[in-house]
Amino acid sequence: MSSKLLSLAINPARYSALRRSTLSPVLRNASFPTLTRLNSTLEGTKTFASNPAKDLPPVSHATQSSSASSDPCQVTILPNGIRVTTENTPGHFSAVGVYVDAGSRYETEETRGVSHILDRLAFKSTTNRTTEQMTTDLESLGGNIVCSSSRESIMYQSAVFRQDLPRMISLFADVVRNPLIDPAEVDEQRQTALYEIEEIWSKPEMILPEILHTAAYQNNTLGNPLLCPPEKLEVMAPEAIRSFRDTWYRPERMVIAAAGASHEELVSLAEEHFGDIPRSEVPLDSVETHKEMQRHQLDAVSSPSSPSSIVSRHPFYNTSIAQKPSLIKKLTTATASLLKPPPPPLAPPSPRDLATLPAYYTGGRAFIENPDLPHTHMQIAFEGLPIHNPDLYALATLQILLGGGGSFSAGGPGKGMYSRLFTNVLNQYHWVESCVAFNHCYTDSGLFGISASCRSEYNNLLLEVVCHELDLVTRSDMGPKGVTEPELRRAKNQLKSSLLMNLESRMVQLEDLGRQVQVAGKKTPVAEMLAKIEEVDLETLRRVAGMVVRGAVKSSSGGSGEVTVVAQGDLRGLKDATKVAAKYGLGTGAGVLRWGQ
Repeated sequence: MSSKLLSLAINPARYSALRRSTLSPVLRNASFPTLTRLNSTLEGTKTFASNPAKDLPPVSHATQSSSASSDPCQVTILPNGIRVTTENTPGHFSAVGVYVDAGSRYETEETRGVSHILDRLAFKSTTNRTTEQMTTDLESLGGNIVCSSSRESIMYQSAVFRQDLPRMISLFADVVRNPLIDPAEVDEQRQTALYEIEEIWSKPEMILPEILHTAAYQNNTLGNPLLCPPEKLEVMAPEAIRSFRDTWYRPERMVIAAAGASHEELVSLAEEHFGDIPRSEVPLDSVETHKEMQRHQLDAVSSPSSPSSIVSRHPFYNTSIAQKPSLIKKLTTATASLLKPPPPPLAPPSPRDLATLPAYYTGGRAFIENPDLPHTHMQIAFEGLPIHNPDLYALATLQILLGGGGSFSAGGPGKGMYSRLFTNVLNQYHWVESCVAFNHCYTDSGLFGISASCRSEYNNLLLEVVCHELDLVTRSDMGPKGVTEPELRRAKNQLKSSLLMNLESRMVQLEDLGRQVQVAGKKTPVAEMLAKIEEVDLETLRRVAGMVVRGAVKSSSGGSGEVTVVAQGDLRGLKDATKVAAKYGLGTGAGVLRWGQ
């Protein structure tokens, strides 16, 4: 089950907004582990189809049928390692995408920000097309064509008429394989990205999730910035971009996926346009490296003598800090300042080191003083669950149950007006501007918490209210103030219906398919997801809620278990957020950084 689907279950209307936002990939991550087995092999390729037998044990490199359609999900592995997967749902349009297991979590100090620039350079000039020719070809296809980068993937996606599928695959092959990376285009995107970063920094709802990751995973993996740091923009060279592509754009780390297309046709097109990519001499298969990453995480937990050793091979950020950082440089400054000075330099990590390095949740706090903002924006988070954890269904249900929204939300039955944050917070405290639960989920970790805003004179009260609500969902001794059976039943029904409704979108179906196959090599059936959601009971919900917000996830992840708090606005008089959280038994405390204008 894709974390994208879990995120969209809260607010399906956010899908189009996510497409327009540079930070949107934060919410578009990986997917649940698959639960069935390989059942057929063809000469020259490996093809997998669904097997409905429920008593078969799970194995690697498997796929499942999609309950959203009558046709099974199929996966074929080409001789060079590229995975080709389809769900042949009926309709006039086909959604097709190319997914590369690359992203900001794999960047080093030398390649910091390359994913962001690669995103911006997509559909520019190639060795076969000028920028003008590319634009003409895109416009002639019509439909919806996008590229987006996230922490764990770079995705090229489109929705076109079925008869245009061969043209789209041909164009994708040119874009993915033959980008020119012209210095003039790189310079142009440098300037555009700088403007984009300035705009994002002016919008707390967009920049706070980025700062949250920086504080929660200090100087490692998921804490790497999605946005290219300004000082890196100034020196970004085509050679660094090409080096990153050479390292990560390998056939065994690519998935070509389609929803609403014949599997045989897509395999044929993939072989024609991607089949001649040489097989890697030293394979770095996406499915295998994600499994190895999980093994490293378990090994680190079983050897607790040095938890930070999980990230000891990861390159550190440049810790030089300007005396008075400008607005657009604050993110980089924060990343550098959240840690103690780094240890002596180590040998550069190999691609396998980076591909298998598990995330290390540190927790922390980061505050941005900006008295000009009309409201204080705050996010309180804890280490959540990775995609392979079976308790993720309960955590997704908890996110729906908490729900929330804004003070001017157009509420109504089915739109969250009966969620706990809506009824207990927004309807009770006139000074709360917004309050909503979030759940960012990745292959080896996650972030769960609440995002809220209010006028600055109520900063401390907002902390108390949010922590109180998180405490309530863990307890069974609060009577009607705790979670009730009707609340749980309503949340599960909302989650199931939202999941199914979102899968009606061809583009959502495509991304869910592509990312699941990329991470696990197979796809979890929708019927199985629905059954797992239905199995969630009050005891399970409270147990999972307590495990997350009280920091007990660290026992399985090796993280710190501490609370992460980030805020932007007029922060004068704000209490120690860690102490407020500790009063309710949430997290265990962390260091603090305060930024000035």
